[in-house]
Amino acid sequence: MKIVHICLAGGYTEGLNYQENIIIKYQAMDGHEVSLITTDYCFTEGVWGLCQTESDYINPQGVRIIRLPFACPLPYNFNRHIGIFKGTYRLLEELQPDTIFVHNVQFQDLRTIVRYKKKHREVKIYVDNHSDFSNSARNWFTRNTLYRFWWKPCAKAMEPWAEVFWGVMPSRVDFLQNIYGISKQKTDLLVMGADDESVERASDPKVRKSIREKYGINERDFLLVTGGKIDAFKTQTLLLQEAVGEIEDPEIKLLIFGSVDEELKEKLLSLCDEQKVRYIGWAKGEEAYSYVAAADLVVFPGRHSVYWEQVVAQGIPMICKYWEGTTHVDIGGNVEFLREDSVDLIKKTLLKIRNHPDQYEKMLKAAQGPGKEDFSYKTIARKSVGL
Repeated sequence: MKIVHICLAGGYTEGLNYQENIIIKYQAMDGHEVSLITTDYCFTEGVWGLCQTESDYINPQGVRIIRLPFACPLPYNFNRHIGIFKGTYRLLEELQPDTIFVHNVQFQDLRTIVRYKKKHREVKIYVDNHSDFSNSARNWFTRNTLYRFWWKPCAKAMEPWAEVFWGVMPSRVDFLQNIYGISKQKTDLLVMGADDESVERASDPKVRKSIREKYGINERDFLLVTGGKIDAFKTQTLLLQEAVGEIEDPEIKLLIFGSVDEELKEKLLSLCDEQKVRYIGWAKGEEAYSYVAAADLVVFPGRHSVYWEQVVAQGIPMICKYWEGTTHVDIGGNVEFLREDSVDLIKKTLLKIRNHPDQYEKMLKAAQGPGKEDFSYKTIARKSVGL
């Protein structure tokens, strides 16, 4: 098939392990002709801004990446809410897709895609949604202006023409229904996951051994790993550090990877003793897969991140903060959920798992069971477009 992905609600950055990067990789590997239309904004050395790459190129996976400029001569923070671009319709006519996959609905050019579909009725359209109340529409004003007034009509205009609206978590399926008003019959769950090739490489026992040796972790040590963007919405990482620091068991150790907001960095580093608790910086490329593979238990005490699904795919037990609509990562007992933010609860949960080997073995058996295959991006890439 000719598959066109449209990432105009946000940007696309080459080399990341985000959903849009990995889905197009596996669709191209399956032999489809894949293109991706996106904005001319991306991350350059960790900073969000205008891309320094070509506006039309073939990426290393054989996918054509096309970057469109905004139609209005306005600052980015206005344009990203307007979401109208130069040349969207013309480009669709040029590419002549069999299938269109739309990433998120927060842009007005969704109506342009509807116009194209009305002219080309044979084209199938799939839409996904990455918004829920943990990351979007968190106050009355944005919920009832941007989401219900400005973007909901775009989603409703697409509703009759799309095959399905995917929510990437149960909470995001609910968001489609309750905020955008999409019917239950048109919504379904399409989980995020992990790159199959990266999972396979990280599963080599040499990877686990090398990471643990690098950071002075003995094989008898019980290694905890946490990671992701640590910001004002994920200050619970500090609670995890305190909990590990208070546990007297010298074999419980914690590695933290990811970016840290400047206002939290001093506090986070002060809680690192470089023995039990260590911050190891940003994870480049596949490094996150290696860190997870080295862990006995991965702990996410704060808001959801894409690493949750990656850990499920890698078959490692987890402790996660409980959020309504995010329990899809529990595939039969691989996860313990934290119901409140407290050092005492984190410490109690860690010790329950550490001091009861039978409990840990049950979690490990569940984590490595068949349920993890649902989080394979090779499978997800096919499901996303109805295959």
